Amino acid sequence: MLAGCRRALPAALGRALRGRSAGPGRRAVSTSWCPVGAAFDAKQQREQRRGSAAGRETGLFGVPELSCPEGFQEAQDKALQESEQLVQKACSTPPGPETVMIFDQLSDGLCRVADLADFVKIAHPDFAFREAAEEACRNIGTVVEKLNTDVELCQSLRRLLADEIVMNSLDPETRRVAELFMFDFEISGIHLDEEKRKKAVNLNVRILDLCNEFLTGTHLPNKVDKHVLPEHIRYNFTAEGNCLQVAGLHADCPDDLVREAAYKIFLYPNAEQLSRLEELLASRNSLAQLVGYDTFAHRALQGTMARNPETVRQFLELLSDQLSKRTQKDFEMMTKMKMKLNPQNSKLMPWDHPYYSGVLRAERYNIDPGLYCPFFSLGACMEGLNSLFSQLLGISLYAEQTRRGEVWSEDVRKLAVVHETEGLLGYIYCDFFQRPDKPHQDCHFTVRGGRRKENGEYQLPVVVLMLSLPHSTRGAPTLLSPGMMENLFHEMGHAMHSMLGRTRYQHVTGTRCPTDFAEVPSILMEYFANDYRVVNQFARHYKTGQPLPKNMVSRLCESKKVCAAADMQLQVFYAALDQIYHGKHPLKKSTTEILKETQEKVYGLPYVPNTVCFRNRLQLKILWMPLFQT
Repeated sequence: MLAGCRRALPAALGRALRGRSAGPGRRAVSTSWCPVGAAFDAKQQREQRRGSAAGRETGLFGVPELSCPEGFQEAQDKALQESEQLVQKACSTPPGPETVMIFDQLSDGLCRVADLADFVKIAHPDFAFREAAEEACRNIGTVVEKLNTDVELCQSLRRLLADEIVMNSLDPETRRVAELFMFDFEISGIHLDEEKRKKAVNLNVRILDLCNEFLTGTHLPNKVDKHVLPEHIRYNFTAEGNCLQVAGLHADCPDDLVREAAYKIFLYPNAEQLSRLEELLASRNSLAQLVGYDTFAHRALQGTMARNPETVRQFLELLSDQLSKRTQKDFEMMTKMKMKLNPQNSKLMPWDHPYYSGVLRAERYNIDPGLYCPFFSLGACMEGLNSLFSQLLGISLYAEQTRRGEVWSEDVRKLAVVHETEGLLGYIYCDFFQRPDKPHQDCHFTVRGGRRKENGEYQLPVVVLMLSLPHSTRGAPTLLSPGMMENLFHEMGHAMHSMLGRTRYQHVTGTRCPTDFAEVPSILMEYFANDYRVVNQFARHYKTGQPLPKNMVSRLCESKKVCAAADMQLQVFYAALDQIYHGKHPLKKSTTEILKETQEKVYGLPYVPNTVCFRNRLQLKILWMPLFQT
């Protein structure tokens, strides 16, 4: 299945290698590319690791300054110096399309440092790099908040928006971007007096700090004296002297006691984290009220399809009512299964939901992940994506050799995205494999947005896809479970959105679109991942080459309907909790008491004393809401 580099080249690459001119605005392709599937093959990985040490040295993502942590200061200083010049230019330029171009150039210059640093502070294995990146994020964020309350800068945009003749002469995209920049000014408090504007800036900076501290805390394991746990389950956790580290929920472990212990230990409240959470929520509320909103929820929902918290509340209540009976039925099925497997302790608890819903799916449809994994080698899945994009979009993916210093881990792969007529569209860095201290989360990061530059060239987008896949072994390539394969397709949907959303302005490029729409391409990719017509093109047993039988794909799709109501009810609970936390303040009860009350009212499974839910990744999504738009 994994072809070598002699594989037939698609028309786009073949024409390029024969010397076809790239043409204006079109990027020429590279002769160093190789097929994408081979780049994730175990043998190819070893060859690339040896090869990656050669060649001219550069910095992270090819940014020369970032060959060392101190380079963030240099990159930051350069961006801030350019921003000062652009602010002066914006304030002195007559109303017209150039005003919007200058604003977008200003936004892009700051984003190219802030977005890159935002990824590095989370994912780089070197603490010095993470620390330098976090400081750059904070400094750039502070400047952005000051710019969002800069009256003279705002006036330059107001003059444009107030000039009806000029506005009518602008194309729809330029008008929309101008309106979005004004929206950023308005929600940041541009209408306030100077003292209150300074207060808004300080609140935003404090909120950014609290978010960073809070997220850092959520990734830390909890420790417990090993003698607290029965000896026969201790091996499930990492030993450190006389302590055991619990770094996750162990949701798939078949031992009920292991899951219970992991849940109670990992989610045990941390006083500092609770304090950060309460200060974060209070600060967000203060900011929202300062700039003219009733609550932070009102501010966050401004400009979305939902529009206001009341619409969200009504939707969640309606959805919960519709789910109620089916959710109860799902919980009853899980309880019966637990009673069958563990009759001595058959009460259904929160740590049981993920495991027993999986057991029910596996029993009813015979979908043991071990039966599927051999058909989903990482290389085969990447070739499947490549084939799908080629057929749908005329796009091919090629692995490109990285230079020394360009990537932060030796197993990161760089993919070139190539269109059959437009040429090179951008780059995807694939940080797919597990490593110590790497966050266990699947996500997409924009490192650089696409835009039309002043010289007419198109600035190519750069993104990172981060997964937590196992490494290949001596006897087998990296094998994906059906869930991992679906997540890969989902995240690649975000990446394609970033590559194909080729707008004139980076402020609205790719996934920098309304949140309502940002998940649409990735959700569509999940449907492709579950369609036999797609899966049949790449799912082959890594040893025998046998295709995945159609009935196995059908069973997998049908199994997703099992306990679907309970799974959705859990999401409703998270959303309802989010709305309460960001609703009217001061909160009537502590965040933990609100959690207990909301969980039992909306979710249905009992709250476990002395636990919190903000360690859960899904809950982190609603708590992490960046307030500055770079």
